[in-house]
Amino acid sequence: MSPPFSDARLVRRIQSARDAAWDRSAWPATVPAVAHVLDAGLELGPGVTFLVGENGTGKSTLVEAVAAAYGLGPEGGTVHSAHSTFRSESALADLLTLVQRPGVPRWGFFLRAETMHGYYTFQHESGGPDFHSMSHGESFLAVIESYMGRTGFYCLDEPEAALSFNSTLALMGVLGELADAGSQVLCATHSPVLASLPGAVIYETSDDGIRRAEWEELDLVINWRSYLNAPERYLRHLFS
Repeated sequence: MSPPFSDARLVRRIQSARDAAWDRSAWPATVPAVAHVLDAGLELGPGVTFLVGENGTGKSTLVEAVAAAYGLGPEGGTVHSAHSTFRSESALADLLTLVQRPGVPRWGFFLRAETMHGYYTFQHESGGPDFHSMSHGESFLAVIESYMGRTGFYCLDEPEAALSFNSTLALMGVLGELADAGSQVLCATHSPVLASLPGAVIYETSDDGIRRAEWEELDLVINWRSYLNAPERYLRHLFS
C-alpha cells in the first residue's frame, strides 16, 4: 500500500482572512491582482514562485503583504524583525491569512530592494555586518548568503535591482539550492533571466488580474526578446 500523500510546502496558499472586510473601491483592493487574491486566493508552488508584470500591477504589494502576514519585517528582515523607518506598506497583510504546514519551526527573510539600505543601517547599529561597505550588488548577495542558508520561507521584492547578469545567475543558483532543500520563495521580479529558473511556478499580474503562465509566453520575455532582436524599432519612436 502506497504511503499517504504528503504536502511538503511550508506555505500552501494565500487567501483572505476569515471575516476580513475590505473596501473594493479603495487601494489596494482596486488593483486587479490583489482583488483576485482576496476573492479567490493564490496557491503557492513548492520551491520558487515568481510574480511578474508591469509596474503598478500589484506584484510588490502582494509580496510585501505576504511577508508581513508571515511575520517578516515589512521593510526587510527576519521573523519578527523590529526594523522600521517609514511606514509605507499597505494594510493588505491584515486582510490575508497563510495556509501553512503545521508543526514546522518558522524561519524566513524578506529582501525588499527599495528599503535595504535602511535595513543595513539597522543591522550595523545592532552589531551586525557592515553591508554599507560593500557595493550594491555585493551587499544583496551577502545578505542572501547570511540569512537564507536554512530551510524557511523567503520573500524577495525585485532582488535583481542591484545585480549584474552574472550575479543574477548566481542568485538563481541560490534559489535552486533553497528549493532543493525544502525552502519556499515568493519573488516579484522584472528579470526575464531570473524568471527562467527551472521548475519555478510563475504568475503574471496585469490589469486583468493574475494568471498562471509559462516563461515563454510572458509579456516580459516577449518584449525583451523583441527589443534585443531589433532595438532600433523601439528607439526610433523615442528619438524621432
